Amino acid sequence: MSTRDKLSPAASILFTRISIGQAVLPNRFVRSATHDFLAEDDGSITDRQVDLFFRLAEGEVGLIITGHAFVNPGGKASPRQIGIHEDGLVPGLARLATAVHRFPSRIFVQLAHAGRQTKEKICGGPPIAPSAVYEPVYKVLPREMTESEIAGIIDDFVRGAVRAKAAGFDGVQVHAAHGYLLSSFLSPHTNRRSDAWGGPLENRARIISEIIRGIKSAAGADFPVAIKLNSSDLMPGGLGIEEAVEAGRRFESDGLDAIEVSGGTSEAGRGSIWPGVRPEAEEGYFVDAAAKVKGIVRVPVFGLGGLRTFREMEKVVLEGRVDLVSMSRPLIREPGLVRLFREVKIRKSECISCNKCFNPRGIACADLAVRTRRPGLP
Repeated sequence: MSTRDKLSPAASILFTRISIGQAVLPNRFVRSATHDFLAEDDGSITDRQVDLFFRLAEGEVGLIITGHAFVNPGGKASPRQIGIHEDGLVPGLARLATAVHRFPSRIFVQLAHAGRQTKEKICGGPPIAPSAVYEPVYKVLPREMTESEIAGIIDDFVRGAVRAKAAGFDGVQVHAAHGYLLSSFLSPHTNRRSDAWGGPLENRARIISEIIRGIKSAAGADFPVAIKLNSSDLMPGGLGIEEAVEAGRRFESDGLDAIEVSGGTSEAGRGSIWPGVRPEAEEGYFVDAAAKVKGIVRVPVFGLGGLRTFREMEKVVLEGRVDLVSMSRPLIREPGLVRLFREVKIRKSECISCNKCFNPRGIACADLAVRTRRPGLP
């Protein structure tokens, strides 16, 4: 055992505070936005969700980000998804913030619009996108948005952030990754417009810049705004790391407070959640890209990608490659993982990355359920 392994994890940099704008986090662990399939059909919050977020905060996760919350019914991506499109949803959303704030944890809402990655029966009409580019996974040919519709979507995101603040959340994260609407504006593959919203990166990034500036104007300059950003679409003709880095720099100048770096789209056949456990040295498959973004910006950067081992998480922060570490699946298996790390009761998540936890009846660890039913398993 190395000298560092003998030290208490509580003394680790991972358990030091860090600020995202005005939000002070108790540690460097982030629960990445995870669709939990637990909302009501109208997007309202349920008791099961309140319990889930309570357990994450009780487990000492520093920053908890909700699953993607649709800012407009036409942007709904999935059944039982959180909604933030109406003022009437604010009291329910406030229940999540209140549950988390019983502990030192902070909580952000992820604001999202599905774009072309949905079905008409889910979103209530023809899916929309910057350009009419066929989506082969969803088998959807979206309708190209008009300029007035783009202005409306910007307003939807801004209003969603104002509702988040009214509900007591500590900030918002704008979802601009994984092929959803804002991601598809950034991508040259899906944005083939010839007007002020397409072409060079400055134009493709314009909708996001206006959303960030709009939130800062409407919710207050001190209300934290983060972004989830693709480092690469992982497909030919898509967004690449060079433009992603430049986009991050632009968004920082718009007032952005933090960047979570991810990658992939449905169409690419390789999203952000890669199956299978990797060797420790290969954990954090988006960390290299995050480090490139961090080399340009001054705001905190989150690293992610199959991180499972405490030592590796600590290493990427100590080396200055990222400022925070972000996880999803390990915290589905064990919401108390961060506390277990601090108490030295575990040094690596037992998550096996089977991806069976993403259950439409509600997220839950399938492997843990099997072991619970059959306690004799190793």
